[in-house]
Amino acid sequence: MERTLFDEDHESYRATVREFLAREVIPHKDQWDDDKWIPREVFKAAAEAGLYGLQIPEEFGGSGVSDYRYRLVVGEEVARANAISFSVTLGLQDDLFLAYLLGRANDEQKKRWLPGFAAGDLIGALAMTEPGTGSDLQAIRTSARRDGDHFVVNGQKTFISSGIMADLIVLAVRTDPEGGSNGFSLLMVEADSTPGFERGRKLDKIGLPAQDTAELFFTDARIPVENLLGEEGQGLKYLMSHLPRERLGVANQSITTARATLDQTIAYLKDRTAFGKRLIDFQNTRFELAEMDTELDVAQAYVDASVLAFNAGTLTPVEAAKGKWYVSELQKRVIDRCLQLHGGYGFMREYAVGKAYIDTRIQTIYGGTTEIMKEIIGRDIAGGR
Repeated sequence: MERTLFDEDHESYRATVREFLAREVIPHKDQWDDDKWIPREVFKAAAEAGLYGLQIPEEFGGSGVSDYRYRLVVGEEVARANAISFSVTLGLQDDLFLAYLLGRANDEQKKRWLPGFAAGDLIGALAMTEPGTGSDLQAIRTSARRDGDHFVVNGQKTFISSGIMADLIVLAVRTDPEGGSNGFSLLMVEADSTPGFERGRKLDKIGLPAQDTAELFFTDARIPVENLLGEEGQGLKYLMSHLPRERLGVANQSITTARATLDQTIAYLKDRTAFGKRLIDFQNTRFELAEMDTELDVAQAYVDASVLAFNAGTLTPVEAAKGKWYVSELQKRVIDRCLQLHGGYGFMREYAVGKAYIDTRIQTIYGGTTEIMKEIIGRDIAGGR
């Protein structure tokens, strides 16, 4: 079906994104994977080109554009470029870190941090997960106690995307052991000027090799009280309120990567032959493609509707959870079937489908596992009937 989500401004922006990717990303992305690192300079160039941070107000160096459709354009084009590690890092900046900075920072904090972020000089990270705490945010143990003009922080975080590269880290801590759901707060860690903060090892993942993921350690780390984001004790509420955007971001990455992989697979099947005819001319192949194409079109309609709902401020946590689990699981199935259709070549790193197979496997896990998403939806159903 014809999509009506985008207008001429979005398509003009798409051309800008494609030009940037052709110049700054596509020639280097394979080397980044080999090096297991993406140079900071490309993120500075991406910020200057407007690939992320568009919603930063003009007074701080941004464009003041909050329309999420521009994020979807970036997701689609980066997926077509097969630069998944780069895509995940961009999504972290826009769909996670920046949402907290814009939504929870006070005027003084925005003046301190937003100009550097808008210029691409600062990279952000969000530190929630701990060795014993994943989707259960109320199990966070990293503690922060008030000591004069500072919070003294002790604890450990793990699986922190961009934790090695980040200059600023939104840190979830427990400030009141007896406070229950009101016992958590968010602090901004300025990585280079926080005594007692130490980065651990860069974790060795099975996929997304260029996108750094780290352990973080806090040993009597002293963070100024002025770095408190929002109100003390409201951290869990803030974390929950930003989950719809995070999960929409995962659905965005999932649908764009799955569609790009299917398109690449169709081109491959038209070119390859077996038993005297093109692979795409076998009935089983066409049936497989018909199923995947249909499923992706149906899922795309939900993602597009979710984008419009987010723009309108009406996307609910349950609606975002539905999109997150379904589209990420669909992506997993589609890419697996596309690899099968490639045969042995699909298992080679030089083919995009093989890289997508391992790089996107995390999508059903981070941002809340599929099982957690179903529990959220199920609780809503049970409570509403």
